[in-house]
Amino acid sequence: MKTSGILFDRSPFRVILSLNRPDKLNPLDKGTVKELLGLVKEIEADKSISTVVLTGSGRAFSAGGDLEGYVDLYKDPSAFRLFLNDFNFLLGAIEASEKIYIAAVNGACVAGGLELMLACDLVIASETALIGDGHINFAQLPGAGGSQRLPRAIGSLRAKQMMLMGKMWDAKHCLNIGLLNEVVPSEELLERCDTLAQEFSARSPSALIGAKRLVNEGAKLSLQDSLIYEMDYVHHYATTNSDAMEGLVAFSQKRKPVYKKN
Repeated sequence: MKTSGILFDRSPFRVILSLNRPDKLNPLDKGTVKELLGLVKEIEADKSISTVVLTGSGRAFSAGGDLEGYVDLYKDPSAFRLFLNDFNFLLGAIEASEKIYIAAVNGACVAGGLELMLACDLVIASETALIGDGHINFAQLPGAGGSQRLPRAIGSLRAKQMMLMGKMWDAKHCLNIGLLNEVVPSEELLERCDTLAQEFSARSPSALIGAKRLVNEGAKLSLQDSLIYEMDYVHHYATTNSDAMEGLVAFSQKRKPVYKKN
């Protein structure tokens, strides 16, 4: 399947969505955001898919928003607000998804590209990746969660450094500060994501959903409230979910568990 600005590649257990305007460094303009949101909704309805990989064609993951297009958007406050709503809704849908989202950062990842990356569950980057906020270089500000997700990922001091300096950071630095999960050679990037997707496909879908939900929802609460949330969630999961019991029985019987597919 090929859409106007996004390449769609499917295997039995995963989907790769590739932003496909390499001549413009894969901008996240309003059309691309709407198209990506539509695909995310379609994928969410397909219970056979456990993992979605987001990447870019060419030498960029995404260089962010269409700055030239912003000129017209800024002159139409209602249209600009709709764009911000769509972008935030897209990233919220990725975070709340029952799928595991992996950002495969193949090259430049800037501004809106960084915001998209931050909404994913795991980030695997090429050795040649360059990552930064970049908004400040053109007197812009992040409007799709960058100023909120970035400090939650790497702490407020490093987040302010990245936002205020506007520079690009190499993959090794970003790995060291906890912004990435792994760095791999460029030619192995998608292969590594496929390996992870295969591993996830063998796990309990409900356990994957639960683990993701515990982290994401707990982060919104105080420590005391998040501990209560975890206890309540795990109690309900363990006493009502067949996969929880299947995992224990399979362990005791020394066999491979057979989990229920949603």
